[in-house]
Amino acid sequence: MLASLIAAVIAALCYGVASVMQAVAVREASNRTIAEVHDGTGVDPGLLPRMLHQWRFVASVVIDTLGFLAQLVALQRLPLFAVQAMVAANLAVIAVLASLLIKVSLSAREWAAVTGVVAGVGLLGSSAGAEGAHQAGAAFKIALIIATGVLGVFGLIAARLRDPARTLLLGTIAGLGYGVLGCAARVLTGFAPLTLLRDPAAYAVVAGGIISFVFYTTALEGGGVTVATAAVVLAETLPPAVIGVLFLGDSTRPGLAPVAIIGFVIAVASALMLARFGEAGQDSDGHPADDPTRPKAARPAAAQLCPRDVLSWWPVDLRLYAVTSQTTGAPLGGSSDSVPTSHRAQAGSTV
Repeated sequence: MLASLIAAVIAALCYGVASVMQAVAVREASNRTIAEVHDGTGVDPGLLPRMLHQWRFVASVVIDTLGFLAQLVALQRLPLFAVQAMVAANLAVIAVLASLLIKVSLSAREWAAVTGVVAGVGLLGSSAGAEGAHQAGAAFKIALIIATGVLGVFGLIAARLRDPARTLLLGTIAGLGYGVLGCAARVLTGFAPLTLLRDPAAYAVVAGGIISFVFYTTALEGGGVTVATAAVVLAETLPPAVIGVLFLGDSTRPGLAPVAIIGFVIAVASALMLARFGEAGQDSDGHPADDPTRPKAARPAAAQLCPRDVLSWWPVDLRLYAVTSQTTGAPLGGSSDSVPTSHRAQAGSTV
């Protein structure tokens, strides 16, 4: 049980760090204007190929994969409701990184939220019983695959809507995709290559990760960060928790169900309070934090977690890149009308 708790924490750490790196990569890869995004132009099919040419994105995928492996370890001993809530704690990781590395000033409310995440995770860890049934029927696994297909169709439709419905629906669909990923990872039969090839749950894991990545990234192209991230947090925690209890036999330790419920509510509610850190280059309204076209008075007094600043303690070339961008007055993606996006990619996250 202790090893699983540690693995869940490691997964949250990996996802948090990877999301910061992915924020930089997506800011460079996105070439849409704000007008195009708000008009509901759909999903950009060239975004992912462009990101694959950036070392930061490739490195973040490796970190995400490590996080996913840690999540798999956690799911071997812990119920879904505990693991999914702990994974959502990656927002607290990003917030603390912002505070320590680039001196972003967190409000008392946000520090309380970080504390709430830690407290909620602690309550969940102390009250969670062993996971339920190790095996799930073929019908359950096939249902997960069908669910990913349905989410993909609805995501394509939602991407053509206008804001604010577009951002909210895309965030919800991405969160449900993360939930499918978690459920599928939980019911994997084994990890041998041939076993994975024959297991429908393995394909649900891959499909869920792709759908979550694509639609969360799309949601953040000009959409409100807080809205999109809050939708993701709720959709990736609540449905899997219910599914785990109803269909997979998840439970708490005897007599500790109220403690688990309180811990779950505190952890998820605290993560929602940190939703502005769901994308590291925009303010809570979804605008680039360094958009030179915005009046200084309209920019946030305490800068959002900007990925280029977080990575300023990394290789020198990133620091020079950031200085160049600030000197020219252009956002990281290029022209001032390019729209930064990001993803808390839990695939694998990203996973």
